[in-house]
Amino acid sequence: MSARSDVRQASPARPLQSRSFWGAFLIGAAVMAAIDEIVFHQILAWHHFFDRSTPAIGLLSDGFLHAASLIALVAGFFLLADARRRDTMARPIVVAGLFVGLGGFQLFDGMIDHKVLRVHQVRYGVELLPYDLAWIGAGVVLLAVGIVLTVRAARLVPARG
Repeated sequence: MSARSDVRQASPARPLQSRSFWGAFLIGAAVMAAIDEIVFHQILAWHHFFDRSTPAIGLLSDGFLHAASLIALVAGFFLLADARRRDTMARPIVVAGLFVGLGGFQLFDGMIDHKVLRVHQVRYGVELLPYDLAWIGAGVVLLAVGIVLTVRAARLVPARG
């Protein structure tokens, strides 16, 4: 038996145990963080990552968010490259992980950052309920799609990572 087939047999059997899933998850979370930062922090200037201080601190916090999202993006691509090198990358698992990352970030931001920690709101000077419903609702939809795809991927790709 070749070394490559040994690696394939030793690969995880479930999406949540695979480099493909977690690499794509990190990429999804990083992409959603970048969309949030570019569109809502910079273009629309609705908020900063941390709005409970001076504008300079808000801008600094945006820089830290940008750096963290870039690190997550690079780490995700390294995990996917490693899965590909091991010949264990499966497209259904990658797509599932991407959607779970997108929705997970959006939902975490909406629920934890906006409502629990109150580090910022979607927008200021307006009725928040429609914005919160849209923000959190988008996260729920993306995460639900990711969960459905993860379950399907576990059925479709039982022996690959």
